[in-house]
Amino acid sequence: MRFEFIADEHVKIKTFLKKHEVSKSLLAKIKFRGGAILVNGVEQNATYLLDIGDEVTIHIPAELGFETLEAVRKKLILVYEDDHFLVLDKPAGVASIPSVNHSNTMANFVKAYYIDQGYENQQVHIVTRLDRDTSGLMLFAKHGYAHARLDKQLQKKTIAKRYFALIKGEGELEREGEIIAPIARDEDSIITRRVAKGGKYAHTSYKVLASFGKIHLVDIQLHTGRTHQIRVHFSHIGFPLLGDDLYGGSMEDGITRQALHCHSLTFYNAFSEKELHLESPIPSDFQSVIDSLVNIKGDK
Repeated sequence: MRFEFIADEHVKIKTFLKKHEVSKSLLAKIKFRGGAILVNGVEQNATYLLDIGDEVTIHIPAELGFETLEAVRKKLILVYEDDHFLVLDKPAGVASIPSVNHSNTMANFVKAYYIDQGYENQQVHIVTRLDRDTSGLMLFAKHGYAHARLDKQLQKKTIAKRYFALIKGEGELEREGEIIAPIARDEDSIITRRVAKGGKYAHTSYKVLASFGKIHLVDIQLHTGRTHQIRVHFSHIGFPLLGDDLYGGSMEDGITRQALHCHSLTFYNAFSEKELHLESPIPSDFQSVIDSLVNIKGDK
């Protein structure tokens, strides 16, 4: 894969490329795995001193897929794809990455897709994961350099994700709100989390889109990315997600998985120099619950 830049200062190549988020490890990969750095068409090393206006070209060697990741063919819902990024709409019930309990995962499906498409780079780079029973938009980088550029955005919290959730609880829920409460690992479990003093700072914003008695459809934005953050925060304020029995959610309202869906994803494409905003519609199981609640309300 080839990328071109124009030098805008009198510095060494490695210093110039660092500004373009080319890491030391990527430079080592270029040097030792068959890549190349060219200046005005002539191969140079990373310490070469650039002049303003020099054309710098890097050739990054292809990434072979990990042998331990099995390719599993499954129809994917493509939301966006270019040479650098892939965005998929993940169904509920599918894990993001393999584990002892899960082998038919999004990572397995994407590896098979890359192979079938004949892509030069076949490593699977997951940028934004989702829990197994959370549906919605997942972002993949199609090569290590693209992943590195997105990692910078993750660190700066400039990748924005929004979620739909169906929640249920007693009492009044403010139409808009902020939940700021620290989250820690539950002392009695390696899986669950809880709000606790001494936990990691966690911030969630929400807006109520519709209410059906005790059940509410909310639009959520995460400002931090703690494990199970949305589920823990809404359980903490007394409005756990429908279908989320791990955190006290109702299993009797027509949905038996945590009612959480990543519907919006915004990130900056550094290669096209454009911000991308992608959407996923409300999932069918959410809609079925809402339709039944509307019908019940209409019958009264």
